[in-house]
Amino acid sequence: MKKQVTRISILQSSKIVTALYVLMGFIYTLIGIPMMIFGGTQVRLIGIFYTLAPIIIAVFGFVFFVIFAAIYNYLAQWLGGIEFELKDIDY
Repeated sequence: MKKQVTRISILQSSKIVTALYVLMGFIYTLIGIPMMIFGGTQVRLIGIFYTLAPIIIAVFGFVFFVIFAAIYNYLAQWLGGIEFELKDIDY
């Protein structure tokens, strides 16, 4: 059975994507904290940037996904949405 995504909820989808970006951004925090503690002056500045990375990534991710979802919704009206197939399975 074929299904088609004809519209993406802009705000709700952006909130979910932003939360995922924040979680992924914590990897940078784990790198940045030791840099701030053990590094020299320049390395500490880079460590601060790494520590703030989850916030930076979340802001940019939210903004760009809002743009992506709006463009997708506009194009899906004219071209149709992404198609995928589903099948029922028994547990």
